[in-house]
Amino acid sequence: MLNIILFGPPGAGKGTQSQFLREKYHLTYISTGEILREEIAAESELGLQVKEIIGKGGLVSDEIVARIIEKKLSENVNSPGFLFDGYPRTVPQADILDDLLQKYNMTLSGVLSLEVPEEMLIERMLERGKVSGRADDNIDSIKHRFVEYNEKTQPVMGFYEAKGNLHAVNGVGEIPQIFANLCSVIESI
Repeated sequence: MLNIILFGPPGAGKGTQSQFLREKYHLTYISTGEILREEIAAESELGLQVKEIIGKGGLVSDEIVARIIEKKLSENVNSPGFLFDGYPRTVPQADILDDLLQKYNMTLSGVLSLEVPEEMLIERMLERGKVSGRADDNIDSIKHRFVEYNEKTQPVMGFYEAKGNLHAVNGVGEIPQIFANLCSVIESI
């Protein structure tokens, strides 16, 4: 079973590369944002809870996110593997994920960290904002996202590096080349 986390700063290309990885390796995709939106749309008990929290401007707790991830794991125990995108974002979430994987007799194959210089990330996101019209792809939002990433998410890399699970992947170049870089690392773990 191939269980990987795709990691990297905002604008590194995680969303784009996730699509290719899911298709090639037939992985069950776990994106917390996507799952939360699905639960809200389904108006499940959990979804209604999440909708209320978000409606009040709050952040969904680690406990609720863990319940949603556990549901996805339990519904897909026969999957060839899982691709986690956007989770874990904090060290406590990484601990929770380790516990959940252990509960289902799974292990983490590796954490793939897309490495891209910050200046290039800013250029990518500003360009994406022009093309897609994404409201959060403006310079102020981008700078705020980097602060959040560096303070909260960057320590997760140290957590996985200490476990020997972190694999740096060159995230600079054309999309097919970056995908080839990822596949090369996956096939070596």
